[in-house]
Amino acid sequence: MKKQTRRSFLTTCSAAGLAATLPAFYLRASDKSGTRLPVLGSGAHTYECVHDWLLPPEGMVWGDTHGLCQDEQGHIYVGHTVHKSSMRGEAIVVYDEKGRFVRAFGEEFRGGAHGLKLRHEGKTEFLYHCDINRCKVVKTTLTGEVTWVHGYPREDSSYMERPIDFVPTNVAFAPNGDFYVGDGYGSSHMLRFSLAGKFLGEVGRPGHGDGELDTPHGLWLDRRGETPLLVVADRGNRRIQTFTLDGAHLRTIKDEAHLRMPCNFHTQGEWMVCPDLDSQVCILDREFNVVAQLGDGKAENGEVGSRRSQSRTQFTPGKFITPHDAIFLHNGDILVAEWLPIGRITLLRRT
Repeated sequence: MKKQTRRSFLTTCSAAGLAATLPAFYLRASDKSGTRLPVLGSGAHTYECVHDWLLPPEGMVWGDTHGLCQDEQGHIYVGHTVHKSSMRGEAIVVYDEKGRFVRAFGEEFRGGAHGLKLRHEGKTEFLYHCDINRCKVVKTTLTGEVTWVHGYPREDSSYMERPIDFVPTNVAFAPNGDFYVGDGYGSSHMLRFSLAGKFLGEVGRPGHGDGELDTPHGLWLDRRGETPLLVVADRGNRRIQTFTLDGAHLRTIKDEAHLRMPCNFHTQGEWMVCPDLDSQVCILDREFNVVAQLGDGKAENGEVGSRRSQSRTQFTPGKFITPHDAIFLHNGDILVAEWLPIGRITLLRRT
């Protein structure tokens, strides 16, 4: 049997997955009824696990829940592909900090919503969307008005020498206004642009050695140390790499025993949260040591993606299946989005 990959699932959904629906009472009702929630981690990294903390509004059914961010007012943004059975088509859904639905927009991202990042530019916040269906990076206001779009990078000689795929998965922002785009599902190049959108060059190159990339899926500007670093989830190579902001390779971090398929990053204080597509959410210190593996469902899940056709009643409470994005909320809790055709947003609530 041909091995199922993350990319093949983007175009092929199982019949069981398509037929699945989201029960509004799942786990949230258990919480209200007093049933004890699963507790993950230990010590400073101990959390109650609340699966399906965010539910889609009436008429909407989650697709793959891919991206998360939170604005300075506390509003939480969820990017999802929208299920084929969904009567509503908005791919960006917004909630307040208590988890109450606020608004939704972005039907044009249906089927393609993936990376979702937020940046302050002056006194204004903007969203950067990576659309894996239309193969574009799109900048919008917080309510969805488009201000900038970039498609196939013809200005990059790597893409002009011969036609190669461009499917951007995520972005990261430098302090000077530059930003980086990972062509994670395309040709594994990583591009750098100015604030105005001018192409400035590449960081690294496709491959498997130090400074080379295979599916640069997630990017993050790590400010925890004295010097900001560009951190890359080199997922196809099952490792993390760090670069200077000018693109010089610094470190390759590979720790198969604790970190398998890093997807993305977010930092708060001294800690970095990293969703690992292979069944867990990791917490890393400033030296990129894994200090906590939360909700590790490897033993229950088996091969990555093998449980995507299951219904919620078959999921294992307190165990992750395919974490795709994770962020620290302003209050220190962690929010996790999973790559599942019926979606799942889990709150890890600090205890």
